[in-house]
Amino acid sequence: MVGILSDVGKVRKLNEDFADFYNGKDLNLYVIADGMGGHNAGEVASKIAVETTISHIKSKDMEDMEKDLLEAINLANEKIYKLSRSNNEFGGMGTTITACLVKNMKMVVANVGDSGCYVVKYDGVSKITKDHSLVQQLVDEGSITEDEAAIHPNKNIITRALGTNLSVKVDLFQVDLKDVNRVILCTDGLSNGVSTDEMYDIIMNNNNMNACKQLIELSNLRGGRDNISVIVFEGEGKDDRDHARE
Repeated sequence: MVGILSDVGKVRKLNEDFADFYNGKDLNLYVIADGMGGHNAGEVASKIAVETTISHIKSKDMEDMEKDLLEAINLANEKIYKLSRSNNEFGGMGTTITACLVKNMKMVVANVGDSGCYVVKYDGVSKITKDHSLVQQLVDEGSITEDEAAIHPNKNIITRALGTNLSVKVDLFQVDLKDVNRVILCTDGLSNGVSTDEMYDIIMNNNNMNACKQLIELSNLRGGRDNISVIVFEGEGKDDRDHARE
């Protein structure tokens, strides 16, 4: 069962996150995005990113998972960029994207921005993606520590996004789902408020949909300063066709 939930949080008036998934005959795709831009432009960018990625993958034969997923995200980037350049209402819009393409116990993860992918095993949670953010850059340079990064005032500034340039660099990761219990995709509205230890406890003690609800409730209890979106799905090649969403 897939759990999927998106919440506006406690501070923002508009939810600019977007999340969706696709279950095909022999593959599954899960995509999450966190939009940015004035007015409703961020909402538009994130929706285009997710829907374009899913639509492209549905049209492919999946002979090369990495190539097809990269093509899909580059197409989404191009659509967002061209719309932002042709319509002043959407000028400067962009979005993060994190996508997981699963087939035959193998998972390809693609990432741009600071939405994250985590795998849950019985011994804990590990993060697969690496944020494209100012704070992560400072950590990599040794300018600040991980603890300082967690409370840094500029932690919301990203250094890479879909739609801000005609071309985009996409990070790709290969994951073997053997021994993986669950996979989490989330926007930074969740990861900034909930620790990986807390993610583990909630995931291991709930079904996927209840886990999504509890993760969002916990983030909102801590202020809900941003939109919060999360997808939780089965690892180890389990069938996700029975799904729930809100």
